[in-house]
Amino acid sequence: MQGISRASLAAATERVEPLLGASGAARLGEDLFAVAAVLDSSAGLRRALTDPSRDGDAKASLVGRLLDGKVSEGCVDLVSGMARDRWSRARDLADACEVLGAIAVLGSAEAAGDLDAVEDELFRYGRVVAANRELRSALGDRSRSAADKAELVETLLDGKVRPQTLVLARQASTAPRGRRVDDVLESFGEAAAHRRERLVARVTAAVPLTSSQRDRLVQVLQRVYERTMHLDVDVDPELLGGLRVQVGDEVIDASVLSRLDEARRRLAG
Repeated sequence: MQGISRASLAAATERVEPLLGASGAARLGEDLFAVAAVLDSSAGLRRALTDPSRDGDAKASLVGRLLDGKVSEGCVDLVSGMARDRWSRARDLADACEVLGAIAVLGSAEAAGDLDAVEDELFRYGRVVAANRELRSALGDRSRSAADKAELVETLLDGKVRPQTLVLARQASTAPRGRRVDDVLESFGEAAAHRRERLVARVTAAVPLTSSQRDRLVQVLQRVYERTMHLDVDVDPELLGGLRVQVGDEVIDASVLSRLDEARRRLAG
């Protein structure tokens, strides 16, 4: 994915991040995989949703008509926003849905404290597929239905891995989208590793941050922690001014409220 499509995917990734702490993140991931499958099945639909000459709102409306009641509301909103964006190739929209689906499932694992385990389980399942010619042949057999392949994966893994691992393994095995199953599993594992290596800074501000303020804060935090940093920003007018930043168990409180509280403690003490 290059150029305009890469920028659109980055924007969509930013929009999906606030949804990942909710209990429905895994469902969102499965819904996005389903949307990718629908787009893969219809070149006409892909063209309709990525045609730069069509009005963005018209494309978003088409998404609503197709998906309302069939996937979660969050998925409809996300894909509608993606339809408003520009894409270098029609296929890139389906690719982006798969990428975001994996991010959502991995975000669910991260919220549950299982991201490391899911990464390990994906790696081990990928090695099993790569080493077992009969299994690899069965999963690559185009005459077998997706339901049949899903049943095979569930027979192998159900009850032995985390639910998120099962979702990703089933996706890789039933919809490799022209790739080898073990290659898709490897890409999901790499996404898990990338997510594990980053840090999340939970920022509370008195007023919404501008894009330049967010960028500067990310740069400062990445220099301090020497890790890729993502910001989750909440607005709390009661802070009066300044910021409260939490990274893991560490809290950096530079809000006006905290300084007032400190002054009150000193006066009282």
